[in-house]
Amino acid sequence: MSPMKILTSGTTAIAQLSPGIDLELSFNQTMQSLGMSPEISHILWLPLPMLLVLTAALIGVLVTVWLERKVSAAAQQRIGPEYAGALGVLQPMADGLKLLVKEDVIPARADGLLFTLGPVLVLVPVILSWLIVPFGQNLLISNVGIGIFLWISLSSIQPIGLLMSGYASNNKYSLLGGLRAAAQSISYEIPLALSVLAVVMMSNSLSTVDIVAQQNGAGLLSWNIWRQPVGFLIFWICALAECERLPFDLPEAEEELVAGYQTEYAGMKFALFYLGSYINLVLSAILVSVLYLGGWGFPIPVEWLANWLDLSTNAPLVQVITGSIGIVMTVLKAYLLVFLAILLRWTTPRVRIDQLLDLGWKFLLPISLVNLLFTASLKLAFPVAFGG
Repeated sequence: MSPMKILTSGTTAIAQLSPGIDLELSFNQTMQSLGMSPEISHILWLPLPMLLVLTAALIGVLVTVWLERKVSAAAQQRIGPEYAGALGVLQPMADGLKLLVKEDVIPARADGLLFTLGPVLVLVPVILSWLIVPFGQNLLISNVGIGIFLWISLSSIQPIGLLMSGYASNNKYSLLGGLRAAAQSISYEIPLALSVLAVVMMSNSLSTVDIVAQQNGAGLLSWNIWRQPVGFLIFWICALAECERLPFDLPEAEEELVAGYQTEYAGMKFALFYLGSYINLVLSAILVSVLYLGGWGFPIPVEWLANWLDLSTNAPLVQVITGSIGIVMTVLKAYLLVFLAILLRWTTPRVRIDQLLDLGWKFLLPISLVNLLFTASLKLAFPVAFGG
C-alpha cells in the first residue's frame, strides 16, 4: 500500500472516532477567552508538553527503580529499601541526589568533548521518543503520521552515543564495551523494526494513535497480540536487548569488562546512562502496550459503557472517564511488562556474546521476516480481520 493511501486511511479512521479530550484546544480556548491572541496562546502552550514529557519520564524512572529494588528484594527474600520514606519510596531520589553531588571526573587523556556528548546522545533521543506516546485519542504530545518509525529512528542514535563514550574514555575495556554495546543494539534493531512493520501493515498507518484506535473495535478481542503473537515475542525480546536488561546486559557485565563503556564515568554523567536505561525500559513497555495490548483501550469498549449509562460518547462526563481510563490502562499494562522484565532479571542466566548475536541474526531476523510475509498473506486472504 502506498504512503498516500496509508495516510488517507489513517485520517479517515481518526475522523470516524469521537474527538476525545484535546488539551491543546482547551488551553488555547481558555487563553483566548482571557484576551490573548491565538499566536500568543500557541507560544505559551509549546513549553508545557516538553515539561510534561520530562516530568513523566523522570517519575517513570523513580517508580521503576523503586519497583525493581522491592521486587528484586522479594525474589531474594530480602526487605529492600525501607528507611528513606514510607516503604523506601524516597530511596531513588536519594540515589539521584548522591550522583548529582559526586565529583565529575574526566580522565586526563580522554577526549573531553566526546566524553561529555556520549551520555547526552544516549539520553536525549529516549526522552524525545516520549513525544509520540499516546495515553488517549488526543492525550499525546505530537500525533505525527510516522510516529512509530520516528521512535525507531531516534533509538538508532543510541549506539552512536555508546560507541562514542567507550572510544572517548581512552580505555581499552571501555572501547570493547562500547563496541559490544553498539553491536548488540544494531543486531536487535532490525528484527524489532520488522515486527513493528507487521503491525503497521495491519493498521494501515504509522501513527501510534491510529494503531491503538484500530485495536479498540471489540475491546480485548481486537488487541494485536492475538493476531501477532510471534511479533509480540520478537518485539519484547528485542526491547529487552535494546534496554540492556538481563539476560542481555553484556555491556554492563562487570565480571567481563569491568563496567563496559561506562567504566570511566562517575557522578552525573554516569547517572545519565542510568536514566537513559530506565526511561528506555518504561518507554519500551508503553510501546508494547500501544502496539499489541490496545494502548489506552479498556477490555470493554467505552462506547458500550456510554450506552449503558444512556449518554453520548461526546458527553463531558464520558470524555473525562475515557481520558482517565486511558491513562490508567496504558500505565497499568506498561508496568505489568516492567514487572515481568524485573522478574526475568532474577530467573534467567546471562547469555554469552556469541549466543546473543546468534539469537539476533540467526533466529529473530529470519523469524521476523517470515512473520512479516505471513502477515501480508493473511492481510490479502482475510482483509476484514487483518486490515485489508
